[in-house]
Amino acid sequence: MSEHTRVDEFLTSLLAICKPLEPFEMPLLDAHGATLAEDIYAGERLVLRAGTRIRSTQIGLAASIGRDHLPTRPHPRVVVLSAGPDLVEPGQPLNNASDEYETNSWLLTTAVREVGAVAYRVHSIPDDEEQLQKVIEDQLVRADLIIISGERRDDSFDLITRTLTGLGNITTVDLAIEASGRHNFGTIGPDNTPVVTLPGDPISAYISFELFVRPMIRTMLGAATIHRPSVKAALEKPIESAPGMRSYIRGILADDGKSVTPLANQDEQSTLSDANAFIAISETETALKTGDQVTVVVLERRYI
Repeated sequence: MSEHTRVDEFLTSLLAICKPLEPFEMPLLDAHGATLAEDIYAGERLVLRAGTRIRSTQIGLAASIGRDHLPTRPHPRVVVLSAGPDLVEPGQPLNNASDEYETNSWLLTTAVREVGAVAYRVHSIPDDEEQLQKVIEDQLVRADLIIISGERRDDSFDLITRTLTGLGNITTVDLAIEASGRHNFGTIGPDNTPVVTLPGDPISAYISFELFVRPMIRTMLGAATIHRPSVKAALEKPIESAPGMRSYIRGILADDGKSVTPLANQDEQSTLSDANAFIAISETETALKTGDQVTVVVLERRYI
């Protein structure tokens, strides 16, 4: 791949290693929250469309036409782990200046659940290749997808890369996203389980999760749409971006969806919890002024 891999190129590569999980029939109440695997008809009339997330209204409709089971795709099982010698579990003391609290597995495990998958957070934090390999191999039996992140300073990237390379077919890319860094992806183990590594910095890790891992999980679910919705909105403040790199600025989309305000202090993790949108700045844009129309990825709808 090129020196810097474009976002769309990387996503295409990731989607090529995952596929919708095999469907099966679920009892009606158990199907709640799953994804419908087939179109459902009442006679010749289509009443439920494949790829739909099964909610209470779909359950009620299925019951009204006499269905006590629905064809669904299972929730993907996603294993999330972090690796690095200086990571410390929350609740434990930081004994050295290089120590940092392990953040990403907590962030990513709950993000996985919000997409609709079953998430397993690995409590162990391996700090050497042999230990990390054993942990990964132990998790393969219950994983449809494995996500691994390292330390904030990215010191553990080489450890993760060496370990994964010994387990399967792994590619390393340097993404054309500002402050993102390197990622690994590929398949490992006897079942060619997809694996992706994310940056150690929590902000970069979450941006990569939204752009790449979320669509992978949605693909495995067989969802009708795999991407977040996006809108055009007017900037309330000017912003700048590095040339040749794509940027995702955390912001607040107005209730009417017509304007968006970039948050201050973009290097602070609190912007992740404060934002309801990403402002997507292309590789060719370096300076945008107040009033410019920008593409906004909607993370949470707070407007109608």
